Amino acid sequence: MRNKKEKRFIKIILLAVIAVCLAQIGQAYYLSLKHQSQQRELQELAKETASESPEQEEAAEEEKTPAAEELTGEEFAKEGQAEEENQPEAAEEKEEQEPVILEKYQELYAKNQDMTGWLSIEGMKIDYPVMRCQDGEYYLHHNFYGEEDKYGCLFVKEEADVDTPGTNFVIYGHNMKDGSMFGDLDLYRKEDFFREHAEISFDTLYEERTYEIMAVFLSQVYESDEDVFKYYQFYEAETQEEFDTFYENVKKLSFYDTGVEAEYGDTFLTLSTCAYHVEDGRLVIVAKKRN
Repeated sequence: MRNKKEKRFIKIILLAVIAVCLAQIGQAYYLSLKHQSQQRELQELAKETASESPEQEEAAEEEKTPAAEELTGEEFAKEGQAEEENQPEAAEEKEEQEPVILEKYQELYAKNQDMTGWLSIEGMKIDYPVMRCQDGEYYLHHNFYGEEDKYGCLFVKEEADVDTPGTNFVIYGHNMKDGSMFGDLDLYRKEDFFREHAEISFDTLYEERTYEIMAVFLSQVYESDEDVFKYYQFYEAETQEEFDTFYENVKKLSFYDTGVEAEYGDTFLTLSTCAYHVEDGRLVIVAKKRN
């Protein structure tokens, strides 16, 4: 009798464990599908609206201004004089104008003004908005819509102002098991993969940019008092020496020689995600902006 009760108790425990495991697997699957659906929605919103054809633009310009041959000599002279008089004012107005957000990101920016750009790598899952917030790690645990989400978003910390000229800015993201966010960056440990995916596209809100991968390496988050190379603290090279220190270290640490070189004045994009070779390990990709 006692053996039957023990067996029944063990069965109940096993069933409970199985139920918990299935629930966790189900929840993870649901969150993954939800994340993928949300990212597809964001990617659709980021599609660039087709611009007018050159013929349409030319026709529109012709409608705005009469052709020169249709103007009398007196009218043409007056028009030229008016243009000359207005030139200084027009130049001044141009300087004062705010930069215009790229059309493809206007709707996304209207939904969340923490958006600061878009990162993508052709042939990979990486195709996401990049966020920035005064709380530097807010988007580590929140999605584009501000909901709590273990996937978070790709983000830069406040120190990295991507809209002004700077030497380097670092984009952070989770290393997810399903390959989303920065989960695919592990593939860059193999040189063959790098050779087929050597470029990164990163757009700010105002400018489309292309970067060439320069180094791939492992690092970690160090204690504040450790006197070691900390890639995540490098944003601006005020001197040639500061630039060389960063450049020489990342090239030395790289798994392989990418063939991409840099010189003082070049700017970089750094992608950083978790790695598990040591405690607080990081996998790092450094790329140079193509001029």
